Amino acid sequence: MPLELPEHRNPDLPTRWCIFDGPRLLLQKQALPGDAARHWPLANRLFIDQQQGSNLYAADLIGPPPPDCEWLPLRAALMALPPEQTAGIARAAQLRQFQYTHRFCGHCASPLQQHGHDQGKHCPGCGQLYYPRLSPAMMVAVYRGQELLLARSPHFLPGVYSALAGFVEPGETVEQCVHRETLEEVGVRVKNLRYVCSQSWPFPHSLMLAFTAEYDGGDIRPQPGEIEDAGWYHIDALPTIPAQLSVAYQLIRHTSDWLRQPHD
Repeated sequence: MPLELPEHRNPDLPTRWCIFDGPRLLLQKQALPGDAARHWPLANRLFIDQQQGSNLYAADLIGPPPPDCEWLPLRAALMALPPEQTAGIARAAQLRQFQYTHRFCGHCASPLQQHGHDQGKHCPGCGQLYYPRLSPAMMVAVYRGQELLLARSPHFLPGVYSALAGFVEPGETVEQCVHRETLEEVGVRVKNLRYVCSQSWPFPHSLMLAFTAEYDGGDIRPQPGEIEDAGWYHIDALPTIPAQLSVAYQLIRHTSDWLRQPHD
C-alpha cells in the first residue's frame, strides 16, 4: 500500500520511478522506469518530488523485474543516468533509507507515525520527533602555487586520487572540520578557506560541502589506515581523479581553473 505522506504531485505530469532492491536501483532500457511501472507489483510507494517535469516516486519491486530491466548498484546507476537526475535519485534513496531505519521510536520503542505535513515522523507514545538524517562532511582542495594536494584512500579505485574529505563532528563548524581533517589526514596546515559548492551524496545520507584552502605549512604525513598515499600535483599534470558526477571532480576542476587565472 502507498505510504500516507504529504503529496504535491501534478496529475498532468508523467511519472518516473526509483525502484530499489536494497542498495540497487532498477533501470529500464538504461533509464528510470516510467508510467507503465505503476502497474507493476510495487511495495512501499513513496512520493518524492516533482523532478525534471515528472512526478518522482520511490518503491520496492515484488518479484523479478521485467525482461527489459536490470539492477545496478546505486553508484553505477547514477553514473549511467543524466546528471540532472542525480538530485532526485539521491533524495529518493535517502528518504527510503529514513523509512526503513525509523519504524520505531529509539526512546520508547513505540511504532512511529508519519507527519501529515512533511517527511518527518513522531512518536505517539513519548512525543519524540524524527527527521531524515543528514551527515555533513567537508571536502577541501589544498593548493600551493599551482599545485594541488591530492590523496587516495585504500578503498579508492586503483590509481584514483581525490581532495581530502571528512565528516563534521558534534560541536564543530565545517571550517573547523577542514582544519582538523587536513592536519589529521596529511599533517598539513591551511588558511584562506573559500566555499565552492555542495552536493547531496546518498551513501547513505551525506551532504558534501566543498572548499579550497591555501597551504600554510607542514610536511605531508599520510594518516595510517586512512590515507594510502598523498602528494603535490601540478594542475597540468594531475593523476586520475574521481568521476564527473562527484563533487570531488567539480572541486578539483574548479580549483585548477581558478589557479590558472592571474591573482594579485
